[in-house]
Amino acid sequence: MDFLVLTKAGGILGPIAQILGWIMEALFRFTSTFGVMNIGLCIILFTIVMKLLMLPLTLKQQKSSKLMAVMQPELQAIQKKYKGKNDNDSMMRMNVETKAVYEKYGTSMTGGCLPLLIQLPIMLALYRVMYNIPAYASTVRRYFDLIIAKLPQGFASSEVFTGLAETHKLAAMDYTNMDKVVDLLYKLTDRQWEELAAVFPDIATVTNAAGENVISAINGMQQFLTVNIAYTPFNVLKEFISGSSEVTIVMALIALMIPILSGLTQWYSTKLMSSAQPQVSDEENPSAAMMKSMNIYMPLMSVVFCFSFPLGIGLYWVASSLLQVVQQIGVNAYLDKVDIDELIKTNVEKANKKRERKGLPPQKVNMNAAATLKSLQAAEEKEEAARNAKLEKTKAIVKESTDYYNKDAKPGSLAAKANMVQKYNERHKK
Repeated sequence: MDFLVLTKAGGILGPIAQILGWIMEALFRFTSTFGVMNIGLCIILFTIVMKLLMLPLTLKQQKSSKLMAVMQPELQAIQKKYKGKNDNDSMMRMNVETKAVYEKYGTSMTGGCLPLLIQLPIMLALYRVMYNIPAYASTVRRYFDLIIAKLPQGFASSEVFTGLAETHKLAAMDYTNMDKVVDLLYKLTDRQWEELAAVFPDIATVTNAAGENVISAINGMQQFLTVNIAYTPFNVLKEFISGSSEVTIVMALIALMIPILSGLTQWYSTKLMSSAQPQVSDEENPSAAMMKSMNIYMPLMSVVFCFSFPLGIGLYWVASSLLQVVQQIGVNAYLDKVDIDELIKTNVEKANKKRERKGLPPQKVNMNAAATLKSLQAAEEKEEAARNAKLEKTKAIVKESTDYYNKDAKPGSLAAKANMVQKYNERHKK
């Protein structure tokens, strides 16, 4: 996973990650005023802040999903109307009618995707910050800078340093850049710090302004529930199985439980989210089956990935999913009280303001979405009843004809067949 360890994010993610880094730094400063410097605690606080900041987007996305479920019968009616018609004129008419439905409800074909598109770069930048906190939180970075200041010239070419770099798959990095040195130091285990201090004894005695041993302070910041959050669950379990005295059974259990909890909490939060939306059958909406599969496979994938990512990432996923569950319960309660017609009215009013700026006439407000849905359902029920009546009539005609021709003879017998021919001729005067 070398691509995740490039100090700071660049490109479009750079500014976003920098803003998130400021939030993380503010949290470290806040907790330090109470004498607490713990990365695990700050990750949890950071998760709470991010959930609150992204709540408006979450609400917008789920309102859009609820509205989409109401629109589905009309969209499906259009699809049925043009089913099998692949000529250009039919496709154009279908697109126009589909667009008209979206406009009637004050939304657009891309309306539901917009919140997701906004959230995606934020989520990617957020993982970069979680993966390499010292690069974004200067309060944490200072501790590593104190260590680097005591390292002699040419330390990066020493056997112990190159060996540590290879162990963490960072051997190809340029260690004339001190940011890259911090990337490596952030990943060291207690035993690896001891190995480095044995070769460079000056770092073992480095203290901060408060007289605290810096290496001990770094290890203390990275400890959460007895486990160093810079470690990966896979490495912790590997050390435990090999009989390492550094890893206790409690540490091994925590390393095992974090990926499992990550998957379980993510699965439950997505289940709560889907329960907030009107249910559509797989036949009516083929994408529903795909979404159900995704809701199972994605949590499983997070479990697999979590074993190879630092425990800090896993801790973030668990905290995020647990908060998502709490948040989703509140969102579901809110959505239950949302009047769909009022939502449509608000959407259409917003859309009309945009249309006005473009010099277009306003779209009429659909004030009775529920009635529209009932009307479509009634039409479908009427068609179904007509088909059933026709089928019953056909069955009655067949039965009447069979009974007539089998009269006075055993059904299926030679006499019945002869009788059938005779009566057929009588009926048709042959």
